[in-house]
Amino acid sequence: MLVESRRIRDRYRLLEPIGGGAMGTVWRAQDEKLDRTVAIKELLLPHDHDEQRTQEAKNRAMREARIAARLQHSHAITVFAVLEEEDRPWLVMEYLPSKSLALVLGEEPATVDDAIRVGVQISSALAGAHRAGVVHRDVKPANILVSEDGTAKITDFGISRAIGDVKLTATGEIAGTPAYLAPEVARGEDADFAADVFSLGATLYAAVEGQSPYGTADNPIALLYKASSGEIVPPEKAGRLTPLLLRMLASEPAERPSMDEVEQELLALLPDAEPGDSVLAATVPETEPPAVPTVPAAVSVPAGEVTTVSPGARKGLIAVGAGAALLCVAVVVAILLVVRQRAPQDNNVAAPPPASASSTSASATPSTQPSTPAPSSPPTSATSAPSTAPTSQTVSTVASSKTPVDALTAYYGLLPSNPAAAWDLLTPHFRASRNQTYETYKSFWGRYKSVQVSGAKEVGPNRVSAHVTYDGGNAENDTFTMVQDNGVWKIDAQS
Repeated sequence: MLVESRRIRDRYRLLEPIGGGAMGTVWRAQDEKLDRTVAIKELLLPHDHDEQRTQEAKNRAMREARIAARLQHSHAITVFAVLEEEDRPWLVMEYLPSKSLALVLGEEPATVDDAIRVGVQISSALAGAHRAGVVHRDVKPANILVSEDGTAKITDFGISRAIGDVKLTATGEIAGTPAYLAPEVARGEDADFAADVFSLGATLYAAVEGQSPYGTADNPIALLYKASSGEIVPPEKAGRLTPLLLRMLASEPAERPSMDEVEQELLALLPDAEPGDSVLAATVPETEPPAVPTVPAAVSVPAGEVTTVSPGARKGLIAVGAGAALLCVAVVVAILLVVRQRAPQDNNVAAPPPASASSTSASATPSTQPSTPAPSSPPTSATSAPSTAPTSQTVSTVASSKTPVDALTAYYGLLPSNPAAAWDLLTPHFRASRNQTYETYKSFWGRYKSVQVSGAKEVGPNRVSAHVTYDGGNAENDTFTMVQDNGVWKIDAQS
């Protein structure tokens, strides 16, 4: 039912309620200032309406906005603003025409492929949240929105909390749904990242099995008791997803994978699909095993092409192998020495390879980074080629990149002449994974005269594949995971 002339702050016109729950009502609304549709969550105050509980509700609203603002991800609903109107808080959020995963599953059970596609997107958003220090605390089908084109987004960080924040939920309230709670949370312990992993596992379990991993119970207290025991019903319909689900649903938090690992393992389980296919469509029949590519996983193969090695190439590889077996040790050593002088291989594209065990710790990044382009040490011929020097426009392009593809292309536009600016576009997680300091990074890029990137394209949520060419040599193929940090796309992983 349309709501006539009801407006918030003389800017947002409420159109119709589109959802709700214990925390409040969600409205579809029109932002008349920016001429866009938004979702507005009206937080309900306690029935007794005493001053203390009213203030608690307002504190939760402010906390939700503050936490949500720390996370900008293509698979998480964005919170634009928090307002106080009619003596209660209102959250202005991104509007996604969609249904909750709970409603989708109520209409039709999910296949294993469906669950994997949704899981990839949601695990990507939660991994980003975890890197920002945020625990969602209420991952469940009702808090996952799925649009008609298959885009899935996690919402309602209202009862999530940043590590170290004070718990603001009222005494005696259960922060989360028992059917999807991790055992330690059901027993009253604080939720951490591992609890989100369990809840996502429980959500994917329910998608394919049709019930919570704890089974069914009419009484929420009885279900809470089951959850606290940590005993789950073994999955029967999860197929190739079963091993990962069992690890995610481990009763001991330390035995569960990290959310980053969950995302990577789900990506590896993705069925083949044409570009643009819906997340909940274009499934591979469950009787068919997943395709096993015979090319490196990092190489992006256009849809429709068969990922096999041609007979001619196979013969060549066999011939090379046979010839190599006949070479003497001295020749092998000489070849290895030559190979070490070539352009970096797959794991060296964005930055130098991990240092040896005796090198400085990965997390020990330089305390003072150059504010201006740091001079590198390339061959003399490189310094005589001013055309490779980045301009202020190149640096600006990186900061204003709207897509992961644009950001990756702009990143390589800074190299090799401006390693200082490029270094700032690598996340701490990436630097640590490569055991890097700025000095080793700068030294690495000082070895090259030019670098070019081509064929960059998205191959998954926030994942980009590209061909990278060093000094005009053969192109290397890589896949990058991109994340946003304060609105700037950065490289977080590379495979």
